[in-house]
Amino acid sequence: MEITDIDGVLCNGVKEGKLGLGLARFSGNVAGVFTGNRIKAAPVIVCRENISKGYAKGLIVNSGNANAFTGEQGLKDAREMCRIAANLFGCREDEVAVASTGVIGRKLDVEWIRKKAADVYSGLGNSKEHAERFANAIRTTDRFIKKAYSESAKISAVAKGAGMISPNLATMLCFVFTSARFESGELYEILRKAVKPLNRLTVDGDTSTNDTVLLIATGRDKIDRDIFEAELEKVFYSIARQIAKDGEGATKVFEVVVRGAESEKSAELAAKAVANSLLVKTAIFGCDPNWGRIVAAVGYSGAEVDEKISIAFENDEKTVFLVDRGKITGKEEEAREIMKGDFRIIVDLHRGKCTDYAVGCDLGYEYVRINAEYTT
Repeated sequence: MEITDIDGVLCNGVKEGKLGLGLARFSGNVAGVFTGNRIKAAPVIVCRENISKGYAKGLIVNSGNANAFTGEQGLKDAREMCRIAANLFGCREDEVAVASTGVIGRKLDVEWIRKKAADVYSGLGNSKEHAERFANAIRTTDRFIKKAYSESAKISAVAKGAGMISPNLATMLCFVFTSARFESGELYEILRKAVKPLNRLTVDGDTSTNDTVLLIATGRDKIDRDIFEAELEKVFYSIARQIAKDGEGATKVFEVVVRGAESEKSAELAAKAVANSLLVKTAIFGCDPNWGRIVAAVGYSGAEVDEKISIAFENDEKTVFLVDRGKITGKEEEAREIMKGDFRIIVDLHRGKCTDYAVGCDLGYEYVRINAEYTT
């Protein structure tokens, strides 16, 4: 199920080298969440303004240039992108959502966008090929397109993200389309709750200046809210795991599940600390069951914790305890086998009933190479 399978959505895109441009045309209510980075890209500022009324008629997004840390000129360029799209869509400038991703601190090539927008618009459609062109247009270092859907709730999502991933309110770029009928305020409430999996995702611990998640509802179908919320969270969870899998240079995905915490906040802090730890991530890359690094991360996380904790590695076939209520088990070799594929790190604090999780990926040589050469 593609975003073009959502009733009322047309899209298209183009990719030329590192530069890309995508357009999506629709008419419906919209809600968004954006980066928590205090340095916000110009398109984030403009997009928040434009969707504040809860309604939009189109989306324009470019890749290869983040239009971030570009001052007043950046804001003018982001608004010009909206103007270009509005002229093509036949709507007002403030009815267009805008997003950008790519290198920070470089002036946007607006004339390239203007020229390509006309070509992209002329090819708008609702086929699978149109959806793939749009998804490809928003990629940067992504090795593959990220998409997820729920047929029962009429939801389809497309996203990009591979590096600079440690979201605060959102993650990189993610556009979710649905034909469900919800008012904009209700849509925002649903989004803020369901977006949790993206806030539990980390690749490298860096929060982008451009993180944008939009939920767009064309209002063609009546869907039960509880069902919709549950299905939307599943869609975001799928996107989160795909982004982790595509983490720059990543070879495996891992999930940290924290149980037995005194509070939900303690569980969240502990899970994120382990998933963000560079020492844990490099150990996972090398299949080194160095559980001491996990203990250290939990200890500095800010969670309420003592030495009476348990740590286990788990896949769908087996669970191996490395620490059991503070006692070392000596089962490193068994754990090493589990680490050869995707797996879960289970941390039980034995202090309460609260639980939370984080999704991450390993960190290896390729990550360094990709980011060392990113602007060259």
